[in-house]
Amino acid sequence: MRLKSIKMAGFKSFVDPTKIPFPTNLTCIVGPNGCGKSNTIDAVRWVMGESSAKNLRGDSMTDVIFNGSVGRKPVGQTTVELVFDNSEGKLAGEYAQYSEISLKRKVTRDGQSTYYLNGTKCRRRDITDLFLGTGLGPRSYAIIEQGMISKLIESKPEELRVFIEEAAGISKYKERRRETENRIRRTNENLERLSDIREELGRQINRLQRQADAAQKYTAFKQDERQTRAQLLAMRWRTMDTELSQINQVIAEQELSLEEVVTNQVQDDTSVEEKRILLVDLTDEFEKIQAQFYELGGSLGRMEQNIQFQSQRSLQLDGDLQELAQSFEELAMQKEEDAQTLETLEEELMALEPESELLNAQEESGQEHLMTAEEAMQNWQLAWDTFNEQSAEPQRIADVSQSQIQQYEQNITRVQQRLVRLQNELEELHIGDEAEEQLAMLDEELGEKELQLEQQMQDVAQYQTQLESSREQQQQLSVQLNESRSQLQTVMGRKASLEALQQAALGTDGETGRWLQSHQLHQMPRLADQLSVDAGWETAVETILAEQLQAVVLPSIDQYAQRLQQLSQGQITLMDNSGQNTAPPQSLAQKVRGLSAPWLNLVRTSDDLNGAMQMRDSLNDDESIITRDGIWLGKSWIRVKRSGEDQAGVLARKQELTELIEKEDDLDALVEELDADLEAASLRINTLEQQRDNGQREVTQAAQQLSDHKSTIHAEKVQLEQQLNRRNQLLGEINEQKEQKDSEQESLQETRLTWQTAMQDMEAFTAQREDLLHQRDQNREALDNARQQARHQKDHAHQQQLKVQTLSYQKQSLADAMVRHDQQKQKLDERQTQLVEQQNEGDSPVEELKLQYEEMMTQRLDVETLMKNSRSKKELLESEIREIEQKRHNIEQAAQAIRSKLEQSRMQYQTIHTRRGGIEEQLAEQKLQLQEVLEGLSDEASIEACQAQLEQIQQRITRLGAINLAAIEEFKTQSERKEYLDKQNLDLEKALATLENAIHKIDKETRTRFKETFDKINMGLKELFPKVFGGGHAYLELTGDDLLDTGVAIMARPPGKKNSTIHLLSGGEKALTAIALVFSIFRLKPAPFCMLDEVDAPLDDANVERYARLVHAMSEKVQFIYISHNKIAMEMAHQLMGVTMHEPGVSRIVSVNVEEAVEMTE
Repeated sequence: MRLKSIKMAGFKSFVDPTKIPFPTNLTCIVGPNGCGKSNTIDAVRWVMGESSAKNLRGDSMTDVIFNGSVGRKPVGQTTVELVFDNSEGKLAGEYAQYSEISLKRKVTRDGQSTYYLNGTKCRRRDITDLFLGTGLGPRSYAIIEQGMISKLIESKPEELRVFIEEAAGISKYKERRRETENRIRRTNENLERLSDIREELGRQINRLQRQADAAQKYTAFKQDERQTRAQLLAMRWRTMDTELSQINQVIAEQELSLEEVVTNQVQDDTSVEEKRILLVDLTDEFEKIQAQFYELGGSLGRMEQNIQFQSQRSLQLDGDLQELAQSFEELAMQKEEDAQTLETLEEELMALEPESELLNAQEESGQEHLMTAEEAMQNWQLAWDTFNEQSAEPQRIADVSQSQIQQYEQNITRVQQRLVRLQNELEELHIGDEAEEQLAMLDEELGEKELQLEQQMQDVAQYQTQLESSREQQQQLSVQLNESRSQLQTVMGRKASLEALQQAALGTDGETGRWLQSHQLHQMPRLADQLSVDAGWETAVETILAEQLQAVVLPSIDQYAQRLQQLSQGQITLMDNSGQNTAPPQSLAQKVRGLSAPWLNLVRTSDDLNGAMQMRDSLNDDESIITRDGIWLGKSWIRVKRSGEDQAGVLARKQELTELIEKEDDLDALVEELDADLEAASLRINTLEQQRDNGQREVTQAAQQLSDHKSTIHAEKVQLEQQLNRRNQLLGEINEQKEQKDSEQESLQETRLTWQTAMQDMEAFTAQREDLLHQRDQNREALDNARQQARHQKDHAHQQQLKVQTLSYQKQSLADAMVRHDQQKQKLDERQTQLVEQQNEGDSPVEELKLQYEEMMTQRLDVETLMKNSRSKKELLESEIREIEQKRHNIEQAAQAIRSKLEQSRMQYQTIHTRRGGIEEQLAEQKLQLQEVLEGLSDEASIEACQAQLEQIQQRITRLGAINLAAIEEFKTQSERKEYLDKQNLDLEKALATLENAIHKIDKETRTRFKETFDKINMGLKELFPKVFGGGHAYLELTGDDLLDTGVAIMARPPGKKNSTIHLLSGGEKALTAIALVFSIFRLKPAPFCMLDEVDAPLDDANVERYARLVHAMSEKVQFIYISHNKIAMEMAHQLMGVTMHEPGVSRIVSVNVEEAVEMTE
């Protein structure tokens, strides 16, 4: 895997889209300072996930966007894309199958950063994970920027360890371990929270279980109550249904009876009409028979006369003849009488004719009056029937209204009772403004507790911040302490080195030292120790005093003068420095303190040689001049002394030792101060940790209290909400019941008005009924009178008719008699002739006439019998008609009674039907099916037992008290949540065990890999270091025992040096040591590419050549992209990539293939 190209647009100075190809394994980027060469390395680091603007040489991430130049405007975004060649498939994971990998990052002015992997948007972590263990990364050993090579070698042990870990490929293990630790921490936190929640849930579940049990009992009781109430309603419905069936049967029977009565009434009416028609026929027949009877009577009279006449004739035949003349006379007289009688009859007939007409007219009037009376009676009957129908409707309405009034009153009573129960239940809830105020207070307390918890959390966060700050301060103090201790060790080492040199220079060893020690003078100060020289004049003083600086300063030298003979070897100077000396101006004595040396008064001073040369002519013979740098001039001579290390610099060393001692004291004080500060910081950290832990516990307790308070508030809210809901429900039901009551009362009022109207109508119908009954009596009386008058008038007319007929008959008879008289006269004449003849014959027709008379008499008797029979039939028919009419009257009364009973039955049916409908509505409101409830009733069930059972259930419900109906669902929900949390707790414990096992495995693998890699890199460093330096040796060492967190220190000793620390190396030595370390890592774990930014800058040509050969040798396995100003390094490259800035502020690329260029020159 290798870097194929870099594509940039708007990145720092590369404003235009730029592609930098890397076709070879050795590419050198060259160019003048400030042209943007290092921006290519920054681009690579930026794409690979660098998140620190400081490491990209900026203040913010938007600083990587081209910010404009003299001729260019700023751009709004920047894009960098890295293209990798993965044809060998060295990249592991899902991207191993891709021969080319593209990484792209884009950032805009608003700070929005986006990553793309093979054109697909991804996370920064995906980029980081892609290169874990490969040696690549924004801060890996594969990218060495300017100044980093020295930082690498001087890095702390913990920082140097990172490179070993990356080479060992355990950075991904560390990342996994860190993720695993975070997961363990989060898991433990989740377990703690889960434990708290489970405990709280356990308490809630116990409480809810009790409430749920009560709620279940309440629900069961309410279900029993509902079922029992439904059964009670069903039994009442069944009873009412039975009553309705019975009433229906009664109504059917009554309707049948009414129909029978009405049928009988119709039959009677038909019979009356038939009999009336028959009566008319009988009357006509009677009148005909009566006329025939009267006619036969007249015939019999005539027949009797004729018989008498014939009898007399036979007896007096003889006398007839005698009397014939007399008869003629009598006949004449009879004729005259008949004529008079006829005239009288005519007069009587004429007199009777007006009366007959009057009687006929009266008869017709009577018939008309009878027909009018009968019509009036029929009209009354129609009016009566209509009245019955009309009067039955108000009665029905009144009965229905009465039933509805009772039903409404029962409903109002039931609603009123329901309202009382609801009002009582509403009063028992005890919910008012106090509850809402209490709830508001609870919310306020909750808010205060939340604020308190937030304040405590802020305090804990502040403690944590202070703790982190203190830890950072402690770390800084620790770093400062380590640095101070390191400096102190350095100072102490330098001091020891200088003291050794000073002792050697002052001759405190050898024979002289032993002599001084034998005479207990080894503790006495040397002149060099007592001198204090102005800064810069140490060399001049050392030149003048020379060996005198080794003199032992004594209060008096007299007692030691004889002892000097005991010194067999060496040199020693004893000096009495107790005198006083006044130093003249411009003399060397003025530059020295702590020495009484009059000869220094004769030595003048000059800052430089030119000044000394000018002053030389003014010198006396015993005077001289010394310059600052130690050139000593006399009037006629000049002296320069450059001593070795042992002689030269005694005062400078003494000055440095003095400074080192002061610095040592300062460092000791600083170390003590830092140690004290570190201890104070540790104490402060402990205090802050204790405060944080206490605060955390308080936060936990406050959170628990808040949770408890929330649970309490929630429970109270739920209960209050339930009560409020129940109150609202009760208020709603109360309003509904009130509305129903108002509606029922309004309906009751309307029904009462309807009933009153019906009653008024009934009263009006009562008066109308009385009027109709009175009219019926009047009509009936008028009809009877009309019938009687018609019959009387008809009889009178009939009698008058009979009388007129009789008179007519008589008149006719008289007329006939007159005719007969004429005929009789004629007959008499003939009779006379006949008599004469009869007398002559002697025969008589008397017997024949008697026979005729008897026949006619018999006929008359028969007609009389017929007349009597007809009269009897007529009277019987009239009697029957009266009886039928009386019966019809009785039937009408019976029909009216049946109608009244029928209406009562119908009203009763309607009442029960309405009540039954109310029961059906109640069952429908409860969403119950009537048929199902009826099917569930037992045969032994009774209303009384069911009512008693219902009261018992209601007493049980009352004994339960206040019920939390939501507890069942809450208990179920919380139980399910508890089971889920228990399962989650078990899963978390298993996950925690798995994570801990993973930690152990990761630690084991990390230790193994780290140790193996450390040993290999150490061995590689030991091999490469001598090659780089041409000798010497270097090695890595662990600073701790635990391989998981031990630091790594590097020790390097170039040839001929015995430095105790890496910090004593020069810049070039540090660079070479870092190169040796990096390349030893590359030999073990070669990254896909390596980018070096002016690593060879501190090296000389010889070392650059070694560096170039090493890079060239490693380029066979690793792709190198390096920035250099060195020609040797440039010559090594296969590809030169030039960066120019022809346009100010804008970088451009110029590429040159070295091999192709060489071939072109050849």
